[in-house]
Amino acid sequence: MTTAAATTPGYQVAELAELVGVRPDTIRYYERAGLLPPPPRTSAGYRLYPASTVDRVRFIRGCARLGLRLIDIADLLAVRDTGVCPCEPAEHLLQRRIADIDAELARLSTLRAELVQMTGALPGQTCLNPKPGTWLPDREGGEQPMSINNSCGCDEGCDEGCC
Repeated sequence: MTTAAATTPGYQVAELAELVGVRPDTIRYYERAGLLPPPPRTSAGYRLYPASTVDRVRFIRGCARLGLRLIDIADLLAVRDTGVCPCEPAEHLLQRRIADIDAELARLSTLRAELVQMTGALPGQTCLNPKPGTWLPDREGGEQPMSINNSCGCDEGCDEGCC
């Protein structure tokens, strides 16, 4: 704790940041976002956070690790500050976060399946090499644009046996 302000013990920004494992800018950001109440200041103008701020910042960091948005964290802190049990709002927020994660997992699973399908459709050794500096197949008889629908880059009329 800082001894410069013996009448108001507390932590300066850098001390608090080091204690909770964040950068000082993070502490200032939490204050600007309304997650930390403005602390008293020393006669020199330095912020002097009370010891209770350590637990508050650790709570904020824990919520952030769970993927809660700052507005959700602010809501939980508001309930917590009243002294009322925050379990019901926390359960609601966590259930919503679980639903968000489930939706993201479903999206990623679909994306993975599409990538596996595309990988399986690649021709392997029978694919034509592109002309250097282009995405066009290097073959005699003219250039045709590579099609995204065909794994080897040939057009729909491909007779090279790779589609």
